[in-house]
Amino acid sequence: MLEGNRVSRISVRGFAVASATAVTAVGSVVGVASGSTAQNNDAEATASGTTLLADIPAGQQAQVQTASLTQQAETMAIAADASAKKDAEEAARKAAADTAVAKKKEADDKAKQAAKDRAEAKAAASRSATRDASSFPVQSSYTIAEVQAMARQIVPADQFQCFSTIVDHESSWNYMADNPTSDAYGLMQALPGSKMASAGADWATNPATQIKWGLGYMNERYGSPCEAWTFWQANHYY
Repeated sequence: MLEGNRVSRISVRGFAVASATAVTAVGSVVGVASGSTAQNNDAEATASGTTLLADIPAGQQAQVQTASLTQQAETMAIAADASAKKDAEEAARKAAADTAVAKKKEADDKAKQAAKDRAEAKAAASRSATRDASSFPVQSSYTIAEVQAMARQIVPADQFQCFSTIVDHESSWNYMADNPTSDAYGLMQALPGSKMASAGADWATNPATQIKWGLGYMNERYGSPCEAWTFWQANHYY
């Protein structure tokens, strides 16, 4: 507190002067106003790193305090702006990453759905292009050409060649082929032949029934006639 003309020696450091540049500027102003005594104080402040409030005329002390507080406020504002900018950039990066992940998932889902649609369309096309065994008129006998024609209408086109090759090896397209050393019978040489009854009671005399059974067997056991043919080549049976 002020007592007469004496001033307590209060350090400006108590007001947390934020910048040496600001203190120097204030010291220069005080030096002009106070003459050599203030200049000596400036030199002392430069040497010690601390300017004493008592060394500044009473009329200038409020200005020094105001400059200090203003500098603090500006420093805090700059720090706050930098923090806010960093937070905004981080939020933008996270939002961009989340958007990229969402778009990738959407694209993957669309690709999977498209693949599923294509597979279903292909399966539907294959079903529509084939005939059921029961749709063929029953005959007392069939030529190889007639049996092969039946097979072309029952077996999907992209699987026919594999199916045909297996039948060539098993029975040479003889729907009444009977293996003398086993109970294998018919186009597919089913063992025993009676297992073809699951496709129709006329399995022994109707090649269409045998073809239906053979196609179902290959699909169920191997996945397709071509997969069955791959197995046959490695093992010479299927």
